[in-house]
Amino acid sequence: MTEPAKIDKRQHIIETAYGLFKRIGFHATGIDRIIAEANVAKMTMYRHFPSKDDLMVEVLAYRAERFDRQLDRLTEQAATPDRKISTIFDCYGRWFHSADFHGCLFAHALAEFGDPAHPVFQAAAGQKNGLKRRMRLILEEKMSAADADSASAALLMLIEGATLMARMGQPDAAIRHARKAAMAILATREKQQ
Repeated sequence: MTEPAKIDKRQHIIETAYGLFKRIGFHATGIDRIIAEANVAKMTMYRHFPSKDDLMVEVLAYRAERFDRQLDRLTEQAATPDRKISTIFDCYGRWFHSADFHGCLFAHALAEFGDPAHPVFQAAAGQKNGLKRRMRLILEEKMSAADADSASAALLMLIEGATLMARMGQPDAAIRHARKAAMAILATREKQQ
């Protein structure tokens, strides 16, 4: 087997597992189902992913990388910190209306794996901390590091709450209220500078 074929098979397993995990859940999705849906041999699965934990961590890394690339592309087009933050909220608003929206895979992982030492918990928490860090760095262009840290934590909470409300069937209200609160936070911080 050539190296590109191995990479394609590995990626196919990751994408298949991603689809199952986001729709069904991590614990509810067994390895045998992933093998069957990916149409791979058990040996192929375990050659690429010696354990289900390894696969789950790779799926979360795959999703985080896709999300980061999307935000990089979108926020680089925005000129001001406020516009960059608004762009992040726009991205969430579009996602809430997509056929691919099943809630946040990272939040699901955190709920299913409550032990902070578990590698799946760590991968999911890493993504959330990465989003907060991204927003903090954006906000440091217009406010002190301490204010940016506080504001980015509040913005992350707004995004997480909006995602939950969208999953409850209220996507329009969720993003509208979250965006309004986010812009109020930014305006208040700006007045304090």
